[in-house]
Amino acid sequence: MDAEAPFGVNSRPCTEEPMSLEFDHDVCIIGTGRVGLPLGLSFVEVGVDAVGVDVDADLRAAVNGGQMPFHEPGYDALVAEGRFVVHADAAVAARSRAIVVTVGTPLHTHIETDLSQVRRVLEGLIPHLRPGQLLCLRSTVAPGTTAFVRRFLERHTRFRIGEDLLLAFCPERIAEGKAHAELRTLPQIVGAEDEASRAAASTLFARLAPEILAADYVTAELVKLFNNIARYVHFALANQFALVADTFGANIYAIRHLANHQYPRSHIASPGLTAGTCLRKDFGMINEWSPYPDMLLSAWKMNEYIPAFLVKHLGQRVALHDRRVAVLGYTFKQDTDDTRDSLAPKLVRYLERELPLEIRVTDHHLADPIADAGNGPLKNWPLVEALTDVDCVFVATNHTGYREALQALAFVSPETWVADLWNVSGANQVFFQAGALLR
Repeated sequence: MDAEAPFGVNSRPCTEEPMSLEFDHDVCIIGTGRVGLPLGLSFVEVGVDAVGVDVDADLRAAVNGGQMPFHEPGYDALVAEGRFVVHADAAVAARSRAIVVTVGTPLHTHIETDLSQVRRVLEGLIPHLRPGQLLCLRSTVAPGTTAFVRRFLERHTRFRIGEDLLLAFCPERIAEGKAHAELRTLPQIVGAEDEASRAAASTLFARLAPEILAADYVTAELVKLFNNIARYVHFALANQFALVADTFGANIYAIRHLANHQYPRSHIASPGLTAGTCLRKDFGMINEWSPYPDMLLSAWKMNEYIPAFLVKHLGQRVALHDRRVAVLGYTFKQDTDDTRDSLAPKLVRYLERELPLEIRVTDHHLADPIADAGNGPLKNWPLVEALTDVDCVFVATNHTGYREALQALAFVSPETWVADLWNVSGANQVFFQAGALLR
């Protein structure tokens, strides 16, 4: 979600009238989605006067009505207090001492960073910028983005960074579902290239973070990317180990247990469908600038192959054609309602190629029908109905409650085949018949 940007790049801040250095708000959050809204609410919780801006009318209505528009533990009571208000008009930024931009930074279809949302926000902010304000980028960005923002602002305004206007890159590194705790416990990286900007950004985020770590623009940008990419590669290796083990008729969970047990020099992660709006795209922000094959591209290929692996390897055990198939989970992560960049839609599309009699998708964190996430609106089956008289089950997301559902399935339909890369069932097998849970 990005901020409303009704102004063109040729708009310049007015200098005909004196500009006041007095501000009504401490900070304005531009883009109050899954990163910006928890940040704004956490600021309010510690006494910072914060407001938000977002183009999504439904989101504004929810927040301003005291409701969280998505699931993020720890914020329901805070948003209900009504102290954080989200506006449609970016003009509120003119009355804010600091502006924090938390809009999307996706990849284009090709390996190319999409800066359109950032650029639209800058265009919309230009008429509202005032001397002495701090502008912080917070979304994950490609190396060089903050320097681009500096050049953009200095071209389209009369301000000079570090003198009239302050600029920093202050990346978020929270995990979805843990924002409330991690905003108060994780160190905050502050990327700036002048002392005034660094001091202002450090003062702002010190209200939340226990430690401030200084860096320049590109170092801060790479810290965020390296954190995410390291996890992505780590999980890709675990997924490849799962594929290799099954190809040789071995059990990845037994291998992983033996390899990790009391062994101090490595830890093999648990396999799973590795996705999400950060892990799935951030490698591209570095690969954009390299023409050579490397381990980052290989990790991407491995993680993207997992839906095909599950369909192909279960299909080697039981025909999927003309079968009733259930898919448990549609979000990208356990116990969230976020479907962005989930691999579950891809899994469903591969299953459709097998022409099963029926595909039943169920996810108790989503409404019915499930909104378009690559497959068009889908019926969201109640979990019990999805598992009734079913021939095959694919666990796409490791939601709480699926273990108990599979254990119940074992009693009524022990012959049903299950693909459970997440091992939510506790069977310690990727592919098995439900009756194995009774042993």
